[in-house]
Amino acid sequence: MADLAVCVGELTLKNPVIAAAGTFGFGEEYGELYDVSRLGAVCTKGLTLHPREGNALPRLWETPCGLLNSIGLQNPGIDAFLDEILPRMKASGIVTIANVWGETPEAYAEAAERLSPSAVDAIELNLSCPNVPGKMLCLQPKGARIAVKAARRVCKKPLWVKLSPDAGIEVARVVEEAGADAVCAVNTFRAMAIDIEKGKPVFERVFAGLSGPAIQPIALRIVYELSSRLRIPLIGVGGVITWEDAVAFLMAGATAIQVGTANFIDPYSGIEMVKGLEQFMKHRKIECWEEIRGCAH
Repeated sequence: MADLAVCVGELTLKNPVIAAAGTFGFGEEYGELYDVSRLGAVCTKGLTLHPREGNALPRLWETPCGLLNSIGLQNPGIDAFLDEILPRMKASGIVTIANVWGETPEAYAEAAERLSPSAVDAIELNLSCPNVPGKMLCLQPKGARIAVKAARRVCKKPLWVKLSPDAGIEVARVVEEAGADAVCAVNTFRAMAIDIEKGKPVFERVFAGLSGPAIQPIALRIVYELSSRLRIPLIGVGGVITWEDAVAFLMAGATAIQVGTANFIDPYSGIEMVKGLEQFMKHRKIECWEEIRGCAH
């Protein structure tokens, strides 16, 4: 019997398929279609210390083989998540990764401290959202180090850090040294669209985040490069649409993968990916993922 389980540091997941933050809500909408607890885990919508309304419309713009988003981290805030949403997620048996964003290192630390005693299974620091005010902390080693160290001091749960594709190997290694238990690579690519009828950018904030199949080969390259330079687990993100894509990321060195835009293309994509991976293991007579992880190197 194939064992789909993976260990991301101290956290064991029943399979390597994780719903990416911002693409799966809190799992409740998809729970109307299938048992979401069958996924390895669910990353929550990006949470902030206080509720956010997000950016002005439009927020989405389709591109060839991709999707631009400028949601702006609309969310109910950490208090509402802890009081109302998290209990429902845990009652449904969902392994819950709390994705958090802050304007400053102190905000990341406060968010991690408030979430740490809760029932969340891990905390994912989003240092790389491209469509909110301020600079991405992950683009400079010093900013990334300060934010991760501040969160690590108060966080008792596994601490993941989600990086921008522009962050580079140096930042990833700094994050590891600062105490991250895993690195998620990569977040969306900074991009834009122009409305040629109006002669101006589509989005109020001008730049947005590009995701989808178009970015998959670049994300795969980044995972391949990082996996040989880091000692902590790497979670591959970016254009994972099919189970074949998931296998490619595992072979490139990822321990697990996150599924984002695919959820919009097909709401069943996550669970279908789990089924595809199970069939792949049976067909190849693979007993555990460590047999092929990083084999492309």
